[in-house]
Amino acid sequence: MGGALKRYGFEPDYAIPPGETLREVMKSLGMSQKELAERTDLTVQSLNRIFKGTQPITYETANRLELATGVLAAMWNNLEAQYREQLARMHERERLQDDLDWLREIPVAELVKRGVLSRLKDTVGQLREVLKFYGVSSVEAWRQIWESPAVAARRSPCFESKTGPASAWIRLGELQVREIDCRTFDRVRFKKALKQIRYLTREPVHVFEPEMRRLCAESGVALALVREMQKVPWNGATKWLTPQKAMILLCLRGKGEDKFWFSFFHEAGHVLHDSKKDLLINDGSQDDPREKRANDFAAEFLIPCKYDDAIRRIRSKEEIVQLAHELGIAPSIAAGRYQFLTGNWHYFKELIRTLEWANALQVL
Repeated sequence: MGGALKRYGFEPDYAIPPGETLREVMKSLGMSQKELAERTDLTVQSLNRIFKGTQPITYETANRLELATGVLAAMWNNLEAQYREQLARMHERERLQDDLDWLREIPVAELVKRGVLSRLKDTVGQLREVLKFYGVSSVEAWRQIWESPAVAARRSPCFESKTGPASAWIRLGELQVREIDCRTFDRVRFKKALKQIRYLTREPVHVFEPEMRRLCAESGVALALVREMQKVPWNGATKWLTPQKAMILLCLRGKGEDKFWFSFFHEAGHVLHDSKKDLLINDGSQDDPREKRANDFAAEFLIPCKYDDAIRRIRSKEEIVQLAHELGIAPSIAAGRYQFLTGNWHYFKELIRTLEWANALQVL
């Protein structure tokens, strides 16, 4: 798929009713309309409507036509189905034509680049493909899901200015975790999983990434890793897909391992403490009390605040590594806490591993 330009064959902007074929059959048989009406026990008026396409050929009528003309009922049924399908496509195009401006809100070029959408010459066809990506039949349906007042009241304020990119990023997460087989959410099991994942922070990516996915899934939480959207400064998001399945969505914004782990435990805090109706996006702000609570949870879970004074007094890399060893966490997390507490953002940078996207399939 990728970014290749997809070309479709010619699609007519008109529909030919099966009654036209019926006229040709009548002519080839030398049969008048009145005679066909008598042979099929249909009225002349009914045949007129069938000729015009205003009256459908029902299964019963198709059977009658087969007996009267020798043309199989299956052909009449197929012609009728094709005609109605083409009419529906024409009506759909007319309806979608009014919503083309909406495409400007959606990062279509970015989604094409990621291989999620095909790039189409036909703008209405492009709109249809974007709607299919979101799993909705109309722009109005999309707005009900992503922009309605009831939805807006339950999500982070940062969503409002970038609804298109935000919704696209979250939708990518939804599609990624659709096939993840999760157990029913269990709060106690998830808390135990978080303790195990905390110890996994010391491991390399190829070890911790599949294991944290597994531990989350066994607790009823699907973990999605989706490349960040351009110009949208979000670190993570939490959304309940069903009352028994939560999604934690993460990216690698900043690429520092300490930020990745803080974002994960921040979202875990949302799963444990906030409403299942909330759609929460972490943009690093503290304006929303839910975000502050999630920040406090992540900070305390990774390094209890009682260590903060000791961390401020650290003067060497060896002290950072020793503290991390005592706490059972990656040195990068301790180094990140030191930078946060002191404002010395360039200190101990060598202890913070950099995470990179391995490919375009939204995995670490």
